[in-house]
Amino acid sequence: MDSWVDGQPADALSLKDRGLAYGDGLFETVAVRGGQPLLLDRHLARLADGCSRLAIATDQELIRSELLAYAAALGDGVLKLIVTRGDSLRGYAPDPSAQARRILLGGPAAAYPAAHGEQGVRLFPCTTRLSRQPLLAGLKHLNRLEQVIARSEWQDTEHAEGLMLDQAGRVIEGVFSNLFIVRDGVLITPDLKRCGVAGVMRAEILFQTESSAIPVQITDIPLEQLQWADEVFVCNSVYGIWPVRAYAALHWPVGPLTRKLQTIARALLDA
Repeated sequence: MDSWVDGQPADALSLKDRGLAYGDGLFETVAVRGGQPLLLDRHLARLADGCSRLAIATDQELIRSELLAYAAALGDGVLKLIVTRGDSLRGYAPDPSAQARRILLGGPAAAYPAAHGEQGVRLFPCTTRLSRQPLLAGLKHLNRLEQVIARSEWQDTEHAEGLMLDQAGRVIEGVFSNLFIVRDGVLITPDLKRCGVAGVMRAEILFQTESSAIPVQITDIPLEQLQWADEVFVCNSVYGIWPVRAYAALHWPVGPLTRKLQTIARALLDA
């Protein structure tokens, strides 16, 4: 399917775009089923928050309408929405008159093995650490070099995802997912106030458990705390939930809370 730039089919981009020059922008990766973008409100809420925090002026209703039209044309697959600050001249200082640019790309759905969800995955112990930067913490900004470097650390098929820590050795997230652990019936996920991406599926899981009897903690997780976990899983808005069965020398069963939340996530992504 053709890409769109500012609502029109296009196969080129201005060389002055600040997203290309500086990673000055944000993106959302959205699953599409039957022409409908899934978890759309959560994706757009995160995008709006990111645009506000980076002071990128956007027309959110226009973005929504273009995304809906593009998803309808795509049918089934995954679309990527990129919003950049637009063009500017040389130098870091943004042009106050620059118009934000909207880019839509589409492709087929990711073909992950069914075993990842059924039997669980092994996490690779990434040595690449996430830098602390509270100003960017939680944002899905365009600078993903830490993730690019981390993902290059393994090429085997034994590991489906990698675990990333921050500079202090705290567990933060997967390379392209968020992480939860279960301990004594409590669902625990890392605090992302210093670094990391506040994922859409992570937000949905926290919402789904808020009105249930499942206690939740958002807190720092030292790496050594993983050995005390009863269950571990990773999640994102494309594949849902993958149980984690192993990390380095640690192993976990696929537990009942993981299965319960996996069913909820699957229903959201099969809509």
